[in-house]
Amino acid sequence: MNVLLNGNKVALEGDPLKVGDEVPHFKLVDQNNEKVKTADLLGKVTLFSVVPDLNTDICSLQTRRFNQAVDQYTDVNFVTISTNTVAEQRDWCAAEGVHNMRMLSDEQESFGYATKLYVPDTGFDTRSIYIIDAAGVVLYSQIVPEISDEPNYDAALTALSNAIA
Repeated sequence: MNVLLNGNKVALEGDPLKVGDEVPHFKLVDQNNEKVKTADLLGKVTLFSVVPDLNTDICSLQTRRFNQAVDQYTDVNFVTISTNTVAEQRDWCAAEGVHNMRMLSDEQESFGYATKLYVPDTGFDTRSIYIIDAAGVVLYSQIVPEISDEPNYDAALTALSNAIA
């Protein structure tokens, strides 16, 4: 699959997850440098907000936007995933005052390769949003066609509301 980066076509690692697929096994790293596996995120509905690089405007906007929504949803995991290092994520959160989102680093690209969101030409995961149910089945998928554009927040939050209704 291809997406655009500033109008130029770039290829993803493969065909990303679609609604109905089971989320694959991956390993990420949290803010305490602890490994987080797929199984650690199961058990409740989870929204994955995937951003290429927190230190860019659109990624910052996306993460802050979902950070503002966290308190409106009880019993939902909100996770931001980027290929930034744990230290970069920590610094960004401190500078931006983001405390509600769970930040997970895909610096090792495990999540990007497993979900086929990795963009080999750039070294980061493409901008996307996924919602999975408690068992790990994809309920909602949004691959943003132009990486430098914001996702459709309203559609994602509506899908999240429907998933927990």
